[in-house]
Amino acid sequence: MFNLILDRCCKVLEAAIAFCLALMVVLVFGNVFLRYAMNSGITLSEELSRWAFVWMTFLGAIVALKEHGHLGTDMLIGRLGPFGKKVCLGASYSLMLFACWLLFKGAYDQALINLDSTSAVMEASMAWIYLPGILFAVLGGLILAAEFLRLLTGQVRDEDLVMIQESEEAPHGDNH
Repeated sequence: MFNLILDRCCKVLEAAIAFCLALMVVLVFGNVFLRYAMNSGITLSEELSRWAFVWMTFLGAIVALKEHGHLGTDMLIGRLGPFGKKVCLGASYSLMLFACWLLFKGAYDQALINLDSTSAVMEASMAWIYLPGILFAVLGGLILAAEFLRLLTGQVRDEDLVMIQESEEAPHGDNH
């Protein structure tokens, strides 16, 4: 059930990412064209595209976390047995959950501090720039907690203990 909700949530996030990217392209290209061709520009282009980039980055990080798409290395982990891999994976989940808590706390505190501050051009609350950090911390924390629970209950297969999707090297033990 959680995976179904998460999959649908990620589809919505992917649409939001596509919207942010399209908005950035239109704003930046339009602004460059207007500056060179018409000697004018879109006043809020730079600020809004910067905000869209921040949102796109954090939303993309949520989708990548769900798909195990973040960078990693298996140099040490690949040499360990199943128990060692489980211990390292559990430790990494614990550290990532702690990092999500720190991100949540910091972004939440900054959002509260900047709630009454407004941006220079759009005059929108600066708390909006910290909201994607809060969103990532909450959704990322839920994803990590669910994965950690799967690990603790023995639902993770041994071949899934190393969460690297691709490697430039041949898989360990495969000497072709």
